[in-house]
Amino acid sequence: MYDEQGARRDRRAILKNGLVLAGALAVPSAVSATQRLTARDLKPMTQPPLPRSPAMPISSSRVVRPELLRQAMAALGRNGSRIPHHDRIAIADFTASSSQPRFHFVDLASGRSTSLLVSHGSGSDPAHTGYLERFSNAFGSNASSEGAFVTDDYYVGKHGRSQRLIGLDRTNNNALGRAIVVHSAWYANKDMIASHGMLGRSQGCFAVGEKDLDQVFARLGQGRMIFAAKV
Repeated sequence: MYDEQGARRDRRAILKNGLVLAGALAVPSAVSATQRLTARDLKPMTQPPLPRSPAMPISSSRVVRPELLRQAMAALGRNGSRIPHHDRIAIADFTASSSQPRFHFVDLASGRSTSLLVSHGSGSDPAHTGYLERFSNAFGSNASSEGAFVTDDYYVGKHGRSQRLIGLDRTNNNALGRAIVVHSAWYANKDMIASHGMLGRSQGCFAVGEKDLDQVFARLGQGRMIFAAKV
């Protein structure tokens, strides 16, 4: 249920920290997706606890570029009524190579961030260069989609432990039907960079390293925004 009092506290914290974030965040140096998940694939699970380790400070070199942050904040405001929790957001910077920690988890109340690796879709990078070339919202494209997503429930399905996403823009509103989710994969592990210079590709999902999944689930939770863009 939407916590209106909590949301007001979140908004106050965001306003307090907005200028700090804008100034401090600097430029940093598969199963077919056309198949809709069925009830048999969806085995509910609970959210892991938030990691106790301290988050990465915003002074880190691996943080969100200012223009991307501005777009993410605009998306949060535009979709505010459809996103229950405004305390934390995730931003996928698909301008960066898949070899870079480009999945940024920003705590809007404290102004701290954590950055992790994330894969993009094979349809977005057909030559497998490590860089996203295009987005698509089309069924069967195997591509990543741009725009704002809201995180939904956790389940165990074809990719193991996963979290469903609901696309909030016309550029990603097929996300649920395309089974675009957050899950872990061996091809998104850090050792892929040492051996191949880049991560492998998903079928449009936000695939993260197997050891990072609990942290990603905990930081996202349900009812928070993921914003994906190439700026």
